[in-house]
Amino acid sequence: MNEFIKIHPADNVCVALFPLEKGTEIRVDDQLIVLRDSVVTGHKFAIRRIRKSENVIKYGYPIGHVTCDIEPGTHVHTHNLKTNLKDDLSYAYIPVKTTSAYVKSGWTINGYRRYNGEMGIRNELWIVPTVGCVNGQAQAIVDRVKKELDVSHIDDIRVYTHNYGCSQLGDDHENTKKALAALAKHPNAGGVLVLSLGCENNQQSAFKEAMGTWDDERVCFLIAQEVEDEVEAGFQMMKSLVERMKKDHREALPLSKLKVGLKCGGSDGFSGITANPLVGQFSDWLVTQGGTTILTEVPEMFGAETILMNRAHDKEVFQKTVSLINNFKHYFRRYEQPIYENPSPGNKAGGISTLEDKSLGCTQKGGTSEVVDVLDYAESVVKHGLNLLNAPGNDLVAASALALSGCQLVLFTTGRGTPFGSFVPTMKISTNTKLYEFKRNWIDFNAGTLLEGDLMETVLNRFIDYVLLVVNGEQLNHEKTGFKELAIFKSGVTL
Repeated sequence: MNEFIKIHPADNVCVALFPLEKGTEIRVDDQLIVLRDSVVTGHKFAIRRIRKSENVIKYGYPIGHVTCDIEPGTHVHTHNLKTNLKDDLSYAYIPVKTTSAYVKSGWTINGYRRYNGEMGIRNELWIVPTVGCVNGQAQAIVDRVKKELDVSHIDDIRVYTHNYGCSQLGDDHENTKKALAALAKHPNAGGVLVLSLGCENNQQSAFKEAMGTWDDERVCFLIAQEVEDEVEAGFQMMKSLVERMKKDHREALPLSKLKVGLKCGGSDGFSGITANPLVGQFSDWLVTQGGTTILTEVPEMFGAETILMNRAHDKEVFQKTVSLINNFKHYFRRYEQPIYENPSPGNKAGGISTLEDKSLGCTQKGGTSEVVDVLDYAESVVKHGLNLLNAPGNDLVAASALALSGCQLVLFTTGRGTPFGSFVPTMKISTNTKLYEFKRNWIDFNAGTLLEGDLMETVLNRFIDYVLLVVNGEQLNHEKTGFKELAIFKSGVTL
């Protein structure tokens, strides 16, 4: 096994696969290099002389410029590498033809068919509070349901608590309303009780307008201020839903009904080498099957956005992608925050030096498919294929946003690990074997074997098999522990 990897032939840096000591002799492209610095796992070192202000090339693209002359064998990181990114950029549509390396199969998956033709991969019973004031009452109802009723046929029962629904203005109010309406309609829920207080800004009448249509047999509504005992009333509604859900069963459905969110967090120097490319290959495969994938984390597209723009289906999608990028930059400016204050401390410790470095690895989760549409926050996906979604990079907010747009499953790659899960199955995919073996209670799949000699085709086939097991009902680690969250995007003031 090699001690390092050169990702692209044009790169002028390599990435250490193991800790390398100062003075170590290595051979790259028939050139003998003696390391001038010790280099920790996942970090970069120069493989040729790089002059001050010259670009560092990784993945075949610039990831920033060096701030001083650098000799071969020098550790390249935040101390001598700075971003090239600036606030405003001009974009031109230069279409790139995309082709698939995969063949469409006739595979089916076992899911729950919903009234509108959508598919759920879980059959859960939820309470959706329209305002945080009723979180306690909602939990009391759930506790009573679990204690008094036979719920063995239901995958999970819970309330998705939050602190919003009142004292919000503008975009925050709309985002909360749209997010909770999307949650109440999600196909992974076989039954939903929408619980309101009655005096909140997020009035139930307006909430129903945001929902549009819903299944009357599966979605119930209750306003606490209009009944004497809201816990008793809510329990009776949930009891009816529990009975209704006894009729639910899995059936063979087309793979094209699967919608998968693409997310990374706690990234390291291997994220763009193992787990993200693996997920990108899966995305291309699923798109070929007629399925849908969604890529978000808009700030982590900065520096790699032109790759996505040039894969836009047409000029309209290109313009929507440009607006997606620029509007998020304007959002940063509106609050007088630096646009490129990224990567995080954990990312840097793992070997990621600049936002370009992070973004070029991050966007690989989108594979090579064309971009068919760009979605606003909490907007339902309608086009099969690779979509882009307006949401931040924050792990909980972004993963929730992917689910709110209709994803039944989120693929979450990580080099450092995290235990959280969104309100849909959230698969943790490690970038390295060390993390997988250390955090078996967090990590579901190991992509680190790609560094150990496994071929991408082999790992991809293993990964597809595992994803389909999960889709068909096998629980992920966070489902076993019950670590599930809903995080709503908030950007403005609170009254």
